[in-house]
Amino acid sequence: MKRGTSSLLRFVALLAICTLALQLVFAARIALMRVVDPQSTSFQRSEIWRLLVEKHSIEWSQQWVAGTQISPNLKRAVIASEDAGFVEHSGVEWDALEKAWERNQKAEARVARINERIERQATRPNAAPQARAAVEPKVVGGSTITQQLAKNLFLAGERSLPRKAQEFIITFMLEAILNKGRILEIYLNNVEWGEGLFGAEAAAHHYFHVPASQLSPMAAARLAVMLPAPKRFEKRPDSAYVISRASTVTARMGAVELP
Repeated sequence: MKRGTSSLLRFVALLAICTLALQLVFAARIALMRVVDPQSTSFQRSEIWRLLVEKHSIEWSQQWVAGTQISPNLKRAVIASEDAGFVEHSGVEWDALEKAWERNQKAEARVARINERIERQATRPNAAPQARAAVEPKVVGGSTITQQLAKNLFLAGERSLPRKAQEFIITFMLEAILNKGRILEIYLNNVEWGEGLFGAEAAAHHYFHVPASQLSPMAAARLAVMLPAPKRFEKRPDSAYVISRASTVTARMGAVELP
């Protein structure tokens, strides 16, 4: 009995030491970002591997530019669209997370009812072949810009409680070690704007044929609207939804405070 308890305690101690060591590694890498621009993110590396496996080629466009070379229009548009409280919060918007959780719970309950109805119809005698597959709930997030950066920089894409906990820890590290301007600069240089298309400079050239420093308010707003689903919106970057949503974002940009 004592031997089993001792082994368990050693395992727990070793796990705690490894966890602490991992956090120190993350903290050291973030501290280095105060002076060194990150060359890639975890998400980008996973995308490179996906493109290599699925398409056997990598079409990639990304060019780092200093924050001063990114239009204030784009900074304001992204904050207005993605994280209105960016300048004030400490990395996490708890109210936004609570609202997102409630919306996801309702979406899951609604989808469960739909799938139950589909299953009942499929099991009826002489039922016609089902043309509809089971429905997946649409998950919405309440993540801040800092949380999105934490996830993209270091973490994999799966959804789990340990991964979310690690995201929170890295988020607070980013906020403690870097200032808001640097966080926004790193985010805008690494965020995805289409398949193999990363960063403000590449996106500005691809969609509007201008450098990121010359984006107009409407062009900046259209890029900001694309961020939640860039692979979907890149097929129709001038769709009625994008234009309508961008008009709303443009109207909000004047009230945005930049870091």
